[in-house]
Amino acid sequence: MPWNWELPDWPQFSYHLDQIALKERQFLLEVDTACAFLKNIGDQEYSRFVVEILSLEGLESARIEGEFLDRESLQSSIKQHFSLRASPNQETNKESRMAKLLCDVYQSFDQPLTQEMLFRWHFELFNNQSNIDCGRYRTHIEPMQIVSHRYGSSKVFFEAPSSVKVPNEMAAFINWFNSTNALLSILGKAAIAHVYFESIHPFKDGNGRIGRVLVEKVLSQGIGHPVLIAVSKVLEKQKKEYYTAIERCNRTLEIDHWIAFFADVILQAQSQSMNLLCFLIEKSKLLTALSGRLNPRQEKVLLRMFAEGLSGFQGGLSADNYIVIAKTSRATATRDLADLVHKRALVKTGELRHTRYWLNLPIRINPLL
Repeated sequence: MPWNWELPDWPQFSYHLDQIALKERQFLLEVDTACAFLKNIGDQEYSRFVVEILSLEGLESARIEGEFLDRESLQSSIKQHFSLRASPNQETNKESRMAKLLCDVYQSFDQPLTQEMLFRWHFELFNNQSNIDCGRYRTHIEPMQIVSHRYGSSKVFFEAPSSVKVPNEMAAFINWFNSTNALLSILGKAAIAHVYFESIHPFKDGNGRIGRVLVEKVLSQGIGHPVLIAVSKVLEKQKKEYYTAIERCNRTLEIDHWIAFFADVILQAQSQSMNLLCFLIEKSKLLTALSGRLNPRQEKVLLRMFAEGLSGFQGGLSADNYIVIAKTSRATATRDLADLVHKRALVKTGELRHTRYWLNLPIRINPLL
C-alpha cells in the first residue's frame, strides 16, 4: 500500500474546512481578547509573558522528542537574547540552541518562509553536534523511516520520500506555504502545514521540532503578530493521540480527521495561554499590593510558589515546604503562614497534617494544566 507522498494526487490534500468554521471564529475571538489584555499590561509583564510562552513551547517540544531541557537555563537564554536581566551562569548549550530557534521564529514571523530560513533554524537547533548534518536537508541513501521497536520486533510506521527527492519536495512545500494565506483558514493551514512538512521529513533529525515552530509561524502570520501560545504543551500531554492522528495521514490525502484534531489542540493551547497571561497579571497585582508588607522569608516563599506556574505546588504548599524554602523553624513558619492568610496572599485548606496553602488568585486562572 503506497505512502501518502506516493499517491497520484500528492500533495493535494483533501479536506472540508467548514467543519472547523466555528473553531476558527472562536480562535479569532480569543485573539482579540488576548490583544485587549496585552494592551493593559506594562512592558515588564509583557516581557515575562513572552519568555514564559517561548520557554514553555521549547520545553514541551523537546520533551515530545524525549529530550529534557532545564527551564531556568532556557529562560535565561531567552532573556539574554532579548537583552533582559537574566540569572548568571544559567545558560547551557542545548538550552541556548533552543532559545535561538524560538527567538528567531518569534522575530521573523512576518517574513516569507525560505530554504535558508529552515536551514538556519536547523543549524541553530543542532549546532556543534557532530552526528547531525546541521543546516541542510538529509542526504543519506538509506530510507528515512519512522520505526517502532517493541517486544523484539519492529514496525515501520512511515517512510518518507528518498533524500534525492527532498529538495524538490521542499521547494513545492515552501511555495505552498507562502502562497496559500488567502485560500485557507488559519487553523486549517496550520494543520496542513504540519502534516505536509512531517510527510516530507526533510532533515535527518529535528523534523518534529521544526514542524511545530512552522505551526507557530502560520498562526502568527494569520493574525499579524506573534501568536504567543504553546501548541507543544498540549501535544505533549496528548502525545499518544497526536501520534495516532498523524499516523492516520500516512497513507491517505484525506485529512479531515487531522484538521479537526489539530484545531482542537490549537484552541486548547490558546486557552492555556490566556490562563498564563491572567496568572502573570494577577501575580503582579498581588505582589504590588503586598509590597513592603512581607518579611524576607514570606517574600521568598511566595516567589517560589509563583515560579511553579499555573499548576503550583503539587498538592499545595505545606508547612514543611515553607520550613525548607525559608530555612526557618516550625514555629516561625506557622506564624508566617497565618500572617500570609490574614493578608489574603494565601488561602488555607484542610486541617492539622492535611493543611495546605494556595496562592489567593481567581479560580478561573488556577487550573491544573
